[in-house]
Amino acid sequence: MWLLLLEAFLAMMVLVFIVWWTMFSGRKPDAQAAPERTATQDDAPLRKD
Repeated sequence: MWLLLLEAFLAMMVLVFIVWWTMFSGRKPDAQAAPERTATQDDAPLRKD
């Protein structure tokens, strides 16, 4: 019984570690944000006249 509880605990810790790792492994605060994309003529919807 204790072996099952230990295994469940270790599996939960691995899951928590993976979630924590992925939450904080993103873009660094000093990284520049991607420039804003502006609308161009190619983005305009086609007009049916």
